[in-house]
Amino acid sequence: MKPLTCVVIGGGYAGIHAAKTLRKTFKNKAGRRPVRLVLIDRNHYHLRKVLLFRLAAREEDITVPLAKLFPEGVELVQATVIGIDMEKQKLICEHADGRNLVINYDIAVVAAGSVVRQPDPAQGGIALTDPDAARKIRDAWRTNLKKAASETNGEERRRLMTIAVGGAGLSGIETAAELAHFVRGEAQQLGLDPGDAKIYLFNSQSRLFPQGPAKVGRKLEDALREKGVTVIHGTKVLREEAGMLTLSGGETMPAGLLIWTLGLEPNPMLRKTGLPVNAEGYVIVDASYRVRGARGLYCIGDCAQITDPATGRADGKTCKEAVAQAMRLGRIIAADLAGRPAPLHKGYIDFFCFGLGPEQGMAWMRKWGIDIVFAGKPGWRMRKLTWDIASLL
Repeated sequence: MKPLTCVVIGGGYAGIHAAKTLRKTFKNKAGRRPVRLVLIDRNHYHLRKVLLFRLAAREEDITVPLAKLFPEGVELVQATVIGIDMEKQKLICEHADGRNLVINYDIAVVAAGSVVRQPDPAQGGIALTDPDAARKIRDAWRTNLKKAASETNGEERRRLMTIAVGGAGLSGIETAAELAHFVRGEAQQLGLDPGDAKIYLFNSQSRLFPQGPAKVGRKLEDALREKGVTVIHGTKVLREEAGMLTLSGGETMPAGLLIWTLGLEPNPMLRKTGLPVNAEGYVIVDASYRVRGARGLYCIGDCAQITDPATGRADGKTCKEAVAQAMRLGRIIAADLAGRPAPLHKGYIDFFCFGLGPEQGMAWMRKWGIDIVFAGKPGWRMRKLTWDIASLL
């Protein structure tokens, strides 16, 4: 009997959980059609993208080999999908050496994820986009501190010891908190006053964490302040040039380093493959993650616009939603293959975690109309648990 070919596109959080769920769903049993399960990613590893901020502060391996996650039961293909023939159910892939590969599929799951939004190059600074950028950020602030240690001009020394983070979403908050700890620690080792190391977090909105209660946003800001981070609300950084920031209100401010944390946008490869996308670039799916007008094709994670049919609320774009979607996807595909009604998407519970430096964090959830907050080490344990679950660790 010819195997059923099921392909997962993308080795990020949604992709690895989709592969895990489908491997379990399609586990061969007597009388069932054999299944070929394929995972395609341009890298041979899973990048723990949510931990990029840690790499900007210290050396750390934030990758996990896909072969370690899937030692058996999943065929790993290192390539990039450059086209999808939805009518003939074919994936056109390109290897790193330029060779093309065509994979026929019966079922395909697009989990191509997102990319970090980047500023215009003329705006200066460094965007925290990938491991190379994170290391460049780490090299920059460490170099600045070494220069500051021998700088006799007080004004220039203060500039070298000032870091601005442009963008106060989850990534910006975690980046600012992590840097505050490690920059101050290294400053002290170099004989500098750690209190002179200034971390500014620029927030274009009126408060932190607009997705949740205002009181949680205030708790976050208080925690950041205790760690040496100053949050500036209602202000955007427009550009950095020659060590000087230009702000949205027309003010200028000296800084040794500008780090952009501008949030995520759908993977640009989605438009190139011919998938149906909305104006923002997210793949259009129904309430059971099926790609519109495509047989056997599904999409989950950051790259899909997924809405709760009962509430009309769009799902979040964090790894916790991706994990829940992947688990539901296994039941959906099993139902579709059996000709049964498939489950519909259901929104994730109100739950957010923030890393606030080594072994410090904050977690918030709303249950039964009650706001529950865990701070300090309990908050960090919950944050670490979500990171590890997301990466199948």
